[in-house]
Parts: sequence; structure tokens; C-alpha cells
Amino acid sequence: MTTVRRVLGLHEHLSVVDVVLAILRVVVVLFVIAGVYATISKGTFTLDEWGSLAVGGLALGAVYALLALGYTLVYGILFMINFAHGDVFMTGAYTAYFAAAAMAKSGFLAQNEVLAFIIVLLISSGVAALVAVVLERVAYRPLRNAPRLVPLITAIGASLFLENTFRGLYGAGVKAYPTWQMFQGSIILFGIEITYARIVVVFGAIAMMLGLYWFVERTRTGRAMRAVSDNKDVAAMMGIDVDRVILTTFAIGGLLAGAAGILYTLIFNQVGYFMGFVPGIKAFTAAVLGGIGNIVGAMLGGLLLGVLESVGPYLLLDGFNIPSVNQLKDVVAFLVLVLVLIFRPSGILGRKENT
Repeated sequence: MTTVRRVLGLHEHLSVVDVVLAILRVVVVLFVIAGVYATISKGTFTLDEWGSLAVGGLALGAVYALLALGYTLVYGILFMINFAHGDVFMTGAYTAYFAAAAMAKSGFLAQNEVLAFIIVLLISSGVAALVAVVLERVAYRPLRNAPRLVPLITAIGASLFLENTFRGLYGAGVKAYPTWQMFQGSIILFGIEITYARIVVVFGAIAMMLGLYWFVERTRTGRAMRAVSDNKDVAAMMGIDVDRVILTTFAIGGLLAGAAGILYTLIFNQVGYFMGFVPGIKAFTAAVLGGIGNIVGAMLGGLLLGVLESVGPYLLLDGFNIPSVNQLKDVVAFLVLVLVLIFRPSGILGRKENT
């Protein structure tokens, strides 16, 4: 073991666990280098095709980033993981589908696409915000002073409750959103074909993320949120209504989740009662990757995870002639979570939590 320490450049006082982690780091790095080299040498994809994969991943990552902001806002104030957040995302998009379908059937959507899209976006965001607020008031507030494991279990229960409730309300089948003609078509940029829908998703998400950052940093409510996040008791003594601030935080997270749901339908064009589970878990992964509790980290983590999920399976595995690597994108996403938790639990921009 001493020889291994010397080879890896480790100090003598490090434990066996540290040595094992160091070896694992080396193995991961070597695997990544070997996979990238083998794929590039194989030459299956052109530079334009790699660019197209990256753009698609960026659009999906923008959705993850909006969802990740909900996780990171709640964690930053309550130090709890709201695992029902992915299902809050589902409630808005799924409810707004019926408004979109009704407008499409009546012809209103075809005649007033911009207005119809705004209406659908407002309905989705409003419903998701309302559900998030009800969750906080009914499920989480009574458990605010309970051990951390109790709200976590409650969040999982709330997730299952929302899924099965909306399955009963709206049905178990998958429903296709009406087509938005104004988002059809594409442009060619540096040889890469980019659809209008992906452009709207990326820039819409970035605009909302920047808006949230400005709100938290520059407004009075944002300052109150930061104060409550730092110390609830001191914030209360300074006259801040802690309950109102926490409720506002859940509402903002819900608004962003509802908007993310509509952007998600621009990519996949369908909704269902189970649509929020996997994106919710991946958004949590993005929040951890960026540094949970850090708004900028959540944005960066979401965008990075989307690109990794889109490009990673091909870049790392195609060179080894593994069949159907596109079906392994979820493996890449969750592998990122495991590696981040092992090597840097605080995330890219996060800080270590005091214990």
C-alpha cells in the first residue's frame, strides 16, 4: 500500500479509502481518454453531427437547469430535497395540455399562436406554482423542525401522491401536444442545423434563469430569501416573515417548473402522468453537479448535464462498438451523479456544508 501511495503521489497519512478513491480517479480518467480516442479514431460522426448532438443536449439541459433551480432554492432555505418537484413540473404541463387542445380544436391556436402559447405558458406556470405552494403548506411546513429524513420521506410520498392523483384525473395514456407552426423550421449555423424550437427553449430558459438571479440578488424579497437561507432565527428577529419567504420560494420554484414543462413539450411534444419522474431526478443530479444551494451552479449543472447526456454515450462508448449507445444516456446521467458524490460532493460551485 505504501508503494501505491508513492506511485499516486499521496501522503503517507492518507487512509485506505483515500488511496482507493485516488485509484478510482485514475481509472475513470483513463477510461474517458480511451473512449474518446477510440471514438474519434473510428470517425463515425462528423464535426457537424457532434455539434448537432451538443445543441440538442443544450436544449434539454436548459430544461434540467430550470428544474434544478427549484431544487436548489428549496435546499438553500430549508436544507431539504423536494423530490416531488419533478411531479410539480408534470402537473403544469399536463394541465395546460387541455387548454392547448381546446384552443387547437376551436381554431384559436391557428389564428393567434403567440397569444395561445402565452396562455398555455401562464396556465402551466400557475398550476405548478399553486401545487408547489399547497405542498409546502400541507406537507412540509408541519415537518419543518423534524429530522431531515422525515421531510425527505414525505417528499417521496408527495411525489407518488401527485403522480397517482393526476393519473386518476387525466388518465394513464400519453397525450400529444398540438403543433406550434411558429416553432417549425430551422436555421443553419456553422454547418449545424438548429430548429427554432430548440432556440426558443435555450434562450427562453436562459432568460428566466437570469431573471431569477436578478430577482434574488437585487430585490427586497430576494434579499429576504438570502437572509432566511443564512439564518432563519436571525432573519425572524430582524422582522422578516420566514413563512412568507419560504412560501414565495416554493411558488417561484413552481413557476419555473411549469415554464420548464412547456419548454419540454417543445422538444418531446407529449405529456403523461409519469413525465416528471426521470427529468426530476436528472434535475436533482444537475443541482448536485453544479453545487446544490447555488443558483449559478444549478444553471451550469443543468446545461452541462444535458450536453453530457446527449454527447457522452457516443463519445465514450461508440468507439468500443457497444450497440445502441443512445439507450445508455440515462446511465451516463446517473453515473455523473455517483462520480460527483464520490469525488466532489459539494459540486462544481458549491461549498462544503458545515456539520
